[in-house]
Amino acid sequence: MNRKKLIVGLDVGTTKVCTLAARQTDENTLEILGIGNHPSYGLRKGSVVNIEKTIASIKKSVEDARLMAGTDFDSATVGIAGGHIYSFNSSGVVPIKGEEVTLEDIHKVIEAAKAVVLPSDREILHVIPQEFKVDNIPGIKDPIGMCGTRLEVNVHVVTGQISLIQNLIKCVEMTGITADQITLQPIASSEAVLTLEEKELGVVLVDIGGGTTDVAIWREGSLVHSQIIPIGGNHFTNDLALALKIPFNEAEKLKINFGSVLKDEQNKDSKVKIQGLPGTTPREVELKMVSEILGARAEELFKLIKKVAEESRALNKITGGFVLTGGGSMIKGLPALGEFLLDFPTKVGYPIPFGGITKNMQNPKYSTVMGLLKLAQRRAERTPERHKFFRGHGHFIGKIKESLKSVIKEIF
Repeated sequence: MNRKKLIVGLDVGTTKVCTLAARQTDENTLEILGIGNHPSYGLRKGSVVNIEKTIASIKKSVEDARLMAGTDFDSATVGIAGGHIYSFNSSGVVPIKGEEVTLEDIHKVIEAAKAVVLPSDREILHVIPQEFKVDNIPGIKDPIGMCGTRLEVNVHVVTGQISLIQNLIKCVEMTGITADQITLQPIASSEAVLTLEEKELGVVLVDIGGGTTDVAIWREGSLVHSQIIPIGGNHFTNDLALALKIPFNEAEKLKINFGSVLKDEQNKDSKVKIQGLPGTTPREVELKMVSEILGARAEELFKLIKKVAEESRALNKITGGFVLTGGGSMIKGLPALGEFLLDFPTKVGYPIPFGGITKNMQNPKYSTVMGLLKLAQRRAERTPERHKFFRGHGHFIGKIKESLKSVIKEIF
């Protein structure tokens, strides 16, 4: 197999580490060859808190994907999230040097938009062009070749805390995998779940993971806002565990198998037997109580999501509504409650299938890793010159790689 055509996505989440290895066919489509899915230990709310456990989880996931694919790989596109992520919009203006817009002009105007003052502990991860303007004509997606004297750009800038990004990349590269691209998880999930029409209409993508909920707001085909909310599926489970005084694993089973955020959907007399702490006898609990606990947390989460959407000043232009994805979106009744509280159409978004995807993979909890694959494929198809101007953070990744090489040499 030609390893140059092998594309790998690595989603290092709070609850799971998932690795997907795919082959790019001669028809420029993706065919999944290997899947590695392993519980994640060592992360909290998307950030590494235990390096050794994180490395072990990544290594097991990567090994499983290699074994299933029947081939080796040594690089991957890695997803990132966490409360340290901060995003904002910026703009830049430059004069057009020649008679028409060139790649050099695009490079200069994006550099002008990036010229913002950041705290010393933060670095830019993405600079994503939203629209260009040539001589005040708005809504231009690709201005190359257009005539004019003045070029403007509006961009979405994603930043992260340097130390936390370095910790994630270090854990990945200590397993022998080069993190050749770091991508914000809600951007990847959007790529896997949303259609071009939904992005044009305006939609809010809500990726409910284990430790965080990632929000990406799209309008007229562009990302206009992204934000990380430090509440995820594990918080629902913790609420059940504390309220019912049961172990976390038992609470997770209860949430998945019997949980609902709508108490009216549960039969008033319905009960389920649960196992408490080791050594105690099983007892019965009303499903109505389970729904009340989960519903209270869901209501809090939707209020925060609505606040994020309102503060972005894009809510009045959202036509496509809200799309929930991620493992946490599978709690029964969540779309219905969201539609009531958000006052917008709300649905669960599933990854759009492509070659080699199994029925088990067409699940919202795999949205991020499948999006990472698609984004990696798109970057591979770009010409080197154009890629240089639109990837947004290659220089930063290069700096981190060089520092990590010296660290690894010292350890070994």
